[in-house]
Order: sequence, then C-alpha cells, then structure tokens
Amino acid sequence: MAETTLVKRPERPSSARVSEVVLRTRNLTKRYGQRLAVDNLDLEVRRGEIFGFLGPNGAGKTTTIRMALGLITPTSGSVEVLGKNTATHRAEILPHVGALVEQPALYLYMSGRDNLRAVGAVLGGVSEARLDAVLELVGLRLRAKDRVKTYSLGMKQRLGVAMALLQNPDLLVLDEPANGLDPAGIVEMRDLMRRLAAEGKTVFISSHVLTEVRQICTRVAILNLGKLVTETTIDELIAGHGEFAVTLERAEEALRLVQAQPWGREARLDDGTLITTAPQGRGRELNLFLVQAGLVPDGLTPHAQDLEQVFLRLTGDGAGGVQ
Repeated sequence: MAETTLVKRPERPSSARVSEVVLRTRNLTKRYGQRLAVDNLDLEVRRGEIFGFLGPNGAGKTTTIRMALGLITPTSGSVEVLGKNTATHRAEILPHVGALVEQPALYLYMSGRDNLRAVGAVLGGVSEARLDAVLELVGLRLRAKDRVKTYSLGMKQRLGVAMALLQNPDLLVLDEPANGLDPAGIVEMRDLMRRLAAEGKTVFISSHVLTEVRQICTRVAILNLGKLVTETTIDELIAGHGEFAVTLERAEEALRLVQAQPWGREARLDDGTLITTAPQGRGRELNLFLVQAGLVPDGLTPHAQDLEQVFLRLTGDGAGGVQ
C-alpha cells in the first residue's frame, strides 16, 4: 500500500516562487548495517520538468524517495525541497509535495470521489470544486461515482495520483507509476504525466520502463548500487557521439570497406544497418565515400543509441536487494 503523509497545507514557502531547483540532495547517504543503500547522492530537479530517476532493482531509488519524503532518516547528507531542508521544515514542505509510493491505498467499496473526500477530510477539508478539478485532470470525472472495485489498475493508479494532487502540490513524486499496468494503462499514465507538466507541475518519476522514460522525461538520473552514474538530458544520454546509421544493400561489403578506413574502424552492423562515424565527422562525406565505392545509401541519418543499451552499459549487473 502507498505510504502517505497527510499534513494540512500551510502558506506556500516564499522560496517556492523563486527557486529554480525544486528538489536537491546533497551527499545523501543511507546505510543499513554494512549495506550502503544510497552513497553520497547529489541530485537537482528543476521546476517544470519531468525528471526520470532510473536504476535496476536494488539501486537505491525507493530508499532515496523515502528519504526525500521524510519517511526514513538519512544516515548523512540532506534533502531540500523548495529551498527548505526536509529535516527541519518537514511540516512546512510536505503539503507542497504529492507522492504516490507503490500502490495507492484505496477503499474499494467506495466511489472514486468518496475516496478523494476521505483523504480531503484528513487534510482539513477539500472543496467540491477541487475534487472536480483533480478528477478532470486525471481523466476520471465520468467514473467518479463508480465504486473503485470496478476500476481497472490504470484507473486506480490515476486515482492515487489524484489523491496526491488534492493540495495542488508543486512537486509530484511517483515511484514506478507504470508498475503492473497493461499497455493501455501505461498510455493513460503517460498522457497524465504530460497533462501535469502542462499544468506547471514538477514531476519526479522513478521507473524502469525505459521506453516510457524516453517519451516523457526531459532529464534523467541513473543510479546503480546507490551511486549516481549520470545526470543528463535524454538527448545527451542517447546521442550517437558523431555516428551515423546507414541503410543500404550489400551492408556487409560496406562494413568491410568502412572498417578499413582510419575513421571507420569501430563501424558495426546493427540489424542490417551500418553504424559508423564519418570522414571529418560529416554525413555528406560518408555518403560521398559510399557512392564513389558503388554502394549508394538508401538512407543516412545521425545515429541515436538505444536507451536500454545505454542503461545496461552504465549499470552493468548492478541489481541488488535494497530499492
């Protein structure tokens, strides 16, 4: 069940209006006995972005999220949300953070709207207008009166997100939001994340569904064995480093010819497509070289790496036990 901290919303911290960085960790560390779950982690999540937090099982993702939400105490280091340290300003910060960790805790015998009302009551009261707004945002307004036991898994996930949105938070933290969803549910969740970003929310997503991460995230951090491997944009992560993808007949002959050139020694075939760097780093020079050799390309484009291959290369066999 989801872990939820419900705190009545105080006035929005003034730093929330002016700070570009919404979530920051500094030397964040968590140790369980001899096990180092998170190791000196430095992260910065900026206002208005959809930020992907990636890593194999056991990388330390969920542990990091629990520390960010104040659910567990770091061994050392700190977390700042909206410019405030969570260790000393937790009650002030948490009402501005919506979180869905694991599966949402729902009353199956109640309607979706009544589930939201129950959460709102704990928060000190939420207006019917706000209930309408979040139901509309997550695409559940037409099913709001139906019992939750009739909802699909994707609808239940969206209702959990609606709970996290009740107080109109600045930062939304979602731990594996696509976990267990069928393809239709994944598409629903993807569309919801985009709508939230369009509403001006900062969305922090922990996920291992790499195809979804590539489609919706602007920046990502990759964690492995508790350590930050990289923090960068999706485009930079999958950039082909000057390589080109060439489709042509007689690809194996073209490969041998290119590999004989000083600039093409690392060339390779990927499912019948020639992947290679180019003379002077220019695609037109590569095209001219192949044409002059009688190997006219059908297509030549800059090569982007597959995100899954990049992920596996950066994380190796780093799966462990603590998430």
